[in-house]
Amino acid sequence: MKSGICCGHEWDFASSEAELRALYGAPSELSARKSLSQLDVHCRNFIERSPFLCLSTAAADGTADVSPRGDAPGFVRVLDEHTLLIPDRLGNNRIDSLRNVLQNANVGLLFLVPGVDETLRVNGLAQVVVRSTLLEACAVNGKVPKTGLLIEVREAFLQCAKALIRSRLWTDEYRLARDQLPTLGKILVDQIGLATPVGELEAMIEKAYCEKLY
Repeated sequence: MKSGICCGHEWDFASSEAELRALYGAPSELSARKSLSQLDVHCRNFIERSPFLCLSTAAADGTADVSPRGDAPGFVRVLDEHTLLIPDRLGNNRIDSLRNVLQNANVGLLFLVPGVDETLRVNGLAQVVVRSTLLEACAVNGKVPKTGLLIEVREAFLQCAKALIRSRLWTDEYRLARDQLPTLGKILVDQIGLATPVGELEAMIEKAYCEKLY
């Protein structure tokens, strides 16, 4: 164990798995055994019903990133028990995830289904696909995604519902009225010091939401 000071407070930091095991104990047999090396019928069913996932990637130097991916349920194609295809829809063109995959193929996926408190975790290796008839099959409104991520599944398992139960994610209890937070346009003007008027920037953002989803 090591100690340090941060933000005016003293901290003790774990420096080994043994220290963590002393705090948490061993995982249950069920937790240890539930990890699958391929997608079974239940994993496939979950993915086919999921309209949203979080994609984690890391660059060669270990710098990590998490990016949202979402579309109609079934947008992630289950090609077989070891393979997924995630079409890359229009975004901000930073291509953080794609650049990371070119350097480090390891990815983690977290699938969510609205109304279901369990989630599905999938880990594997990714490649960036730039041309495939399967990309053409992922077209929406006649627009074919420029790229996709072909995922070789190495591990898959259902995550228990505790996090979503604690967060009450699918209830209205913590839902904010939109006016309780500044708009994206206002935040960007404040953060970047843009000279563009907030109203004009918000109109540009809304236009992109309406016209540039695909």
